[in-house]
Amino acid sequence: MSPARPPRIGPAQRRARLGRRHLLAPSRRAATVEEAVEAVVGLHATDAATVYLSACARLAAPDAAAVDRALYEDVSLVKLLSMRRTLFAVTTGLAPVVNSSTARAIAAKERATLLKHLTDWAQGWDEERLAATERAVLAALAARGEATAAELSRDVPALREQIEYGAGTSYAAKQSVGSRLLRLLASDGHIRRCRPRGSWTSSRYPWAPVPPLPELPVREAKAELARRWLAAYGPASEADLKWWTGWTLTDARRALADLGAEPVELAEGPGFTAPGDTAELPEPEPWAALLPSLDPTAMGWRGRDWYLDPEHVPALFDRNGNIGPTVWWNGRIVGGWAQRPDGEPVWRLLVDAGREAERAVAAEAERLAGWLGEARITPRFRTPLERELSG
Repeated sequence: MSPARPPRIGPAQRRARLGRRHLLAPSRRAATVEEAVEAVVGLHATDAATVYLSACARLAAPDAAAVDRALYEDVSLVKLLSMRRTLFAVTTGLAPVVNSSTARAIAAKERATLLKHLTDWAQGWDEERLAATERAVLAALAARGEATAAELSRDVPALREQIEYGAGTSYAAKQSVGSRLLRLLASDGHIRRCRPRGSWTSSRYPWAPVPPLPELPVREAKAELARRWLAAYGPASEADLKWWTGWTLTDARRALADLGAEPVELAEGPGFTAPGDTAELPEPEPWAALLPSLDPTAMGWRGRDWYLDPEHVPALFDRNGNIGPTVWWNGRIVGGWAQRPDGEPVWRLLVDAGREAERAVAAEAERLAGWLGEARITPRFRTPLERELSG
């Protein structure tokens, strides 16, 4: 007998799962920040505002102060340089998995790269001096409790030295040793970002020492991260998993095998679900969402045609592949949004989604304006439509 064909899961079912599992349908919204973050595995944190905007889009009662508490008081969220060498905010429960499966390897590459840059482009640096400077920074932080890069540079003058990349060439540039070294110490799990100086939209972070995260067996951690991702983003292809994690194809395939992922057939070809997750789910109620730049839902897959019209990519993405603020209707990206200088959220649909969609998007824009209050958002990665709408 020939083997049974894998079950087919079409785009409509994938969009239904997205609305339910990413907590975007109103009836599915989260009660806590941690629940919102767990639902999508982690929130992109390169742009300071994205964590707040992404979490609040999924909260039944959006509240920037609740996100602030999770990050800086309860410390129930941890920021790690991890998947795709991108900064993510994940829960403390998942942090050891992300650390062992992905972040540790990235930290090792960061260290090797910094040491090479120091020896190639800076004066008087070697591995021994780098280690001594790291110890001095950690001692200064232990004495202060927390400190900004500028404050630490007064305690450890070596941080003020410059790395002069490509001297005498057209691409010559300078960067302080301090900015690179603090990033390295954070990647290695020795320090963390504290509450920013200024509003929650600020990127002026002080730093504080932290105890190291537990280390798990790497292969087990990869399988667990793949399982969590498939539970949130499945069904998906192995190419999607490889892209989202930044792993090699071999690592992605091994993780799928180790977790016992179930094969399915997608519109674009073979895919996988988490074990026991092939049954069809009911569609949620109609829903709209205004998601921020680099939101994990928009950036969750390499293959995006089932929720994003390729014709809309030039308006919604920057030249480096970073997606800007998006408008969603029932699991599809249908437009983009921005905030004007006076604080008003403005949006534009790129398709005729119907009057029900327009009313729902307008209600979401009003909900967003209500919790943003006096905060002003300018995405770090600006896209053509966002620039146009913001004026």
